[in-house]
Amino acid sequence: MPVITEAAERMKIAIASGKGGTGKTFVSTNLFWVASQKGIDCALADCDAEEPNVAEFIAGEEEQVDEVYQQVPVIDPEKCSFCGKCYEYCSYNAILYLPEKRMIQVLPDLCHDCGACSYACQAGAITEHPKLLGRVTRAVYGAAQHLVEGRAEVGVYTPVPVITHTIHEASDRKLVLLDSPPGISCSFIATVDRADYVVLVTEPTPFGLHDLMLSAATVRQLGKPFGVVINRAGLGNDEMYQWLKGEEIPLLLEIPFDREIARIYAEGGLPAAVDDSYREMFSSLLIQIVQQKIL
Repeated sequence: MPVITEAAERMKIAIASGKGGTGKTFVSTNLFWVASQKGIDCALADCDAEEPNVAEFIAGEEEQVDEVYQQVPVIDPEKCSFCGKCYEYCSYNAILYLPEKRMIQVLPDLCHDCGACSYACQAGAITEHPKLLGRVTRAVYGAAQHLVEGRAEVGVYTPVPVITHTIHEASDRKLVLLDSPPGISCSFIATVDRADYVVLVTEPTPFGLHDLMLSAATVRQLGKPFGVVINRAGLGNDEMYQWLKGEEIPLLLEIPFDREIARIYAEGGLPAAVDDSYREMFSSLLIQIVQQKIL
């Protein structure tokens, strides 16, 4: 216990996967439950803002809800001189500019709220208006534990600002578990890039290996230390194990392909909370990960 609490001082662990359905939320919720039972000052942040589901398995008492906004510029054609400076300054091609037709318009779904167009405009034709991107809910789970959920509005082009705020709200805890969005898109990178260690959850199938290769390459490019958890071990073949050995990637844990796990999880339960063997399994995994900070 002292080893965990000392090493976990201000440590962020991202639990991620190359594709959906491998069991990353299963791992993150069981890790959080084990940490909370040990009395660790920790938080679990659901960064899968487009499809958050941690609350289906662990619920806390709601403490606060923050709304996340983006400032979207609007151009007044009556004041606009059609000089094209805002168009030139925009790095995201978010401004439609047709000078021959005296037409100029901001495309909100491409705007990144950088403010460059407002800075460039000398005519005072640009004003910024708030657009709701999503909400971040913080809940108290125990004496020193918090649950933080990011939930993006339907149709928002990117949940990254919501994810960033979600991680910020969880960062006052000593140990922060980040339940990452799947895949290797901007959402995945925005989460993993803020972690001290990354756990990649996969399954021993051809699809699982293919997506693990992509996510492992991305995490390596970000310069993050990482290890792998194989879920549903016993399914598929040994190609996954051969690849991990050849790449010298640490195998942190194998979770068996067990019908009982599926039953507990389908009922909204956590195996670590009802089975001593799984409690010990996830406790050992947590110790393994946290000790990476000492090594």
